[in-house]
Amino acid sequence: MVQVVLPSILAAQADGRQRFDVEATTVGEALRALPVADLLVNERGEWRRHLNVFVDDRNARELGGPACPLAGVREVLIVAMLYGG
Repeated sequence: MVQVVLPSILAAQADGRQRFDVEATTVGEALRALPVADLLVNERGEWRRHLNVFVDDRNARELGGPACPLAGVREVLIVAMLYGG
């Protein structure tokens, strides 16, 4: 079991919940198990560009992206990037 933490902007779409305990073997599976999965993952299973995902404080994109294994991982943190100028 791993805990997935959503940013507050996405928690508003998940009945205000920011933390979810999910059973998953990869980061991609964990994100698809969330009630806001369609906001996180596109039709091809790729993360939406406005997201950064961290696995125990390490950037998941550098660890295999959606295929990143979760064995021994305690937390997956999703961070929404902000754009503007």
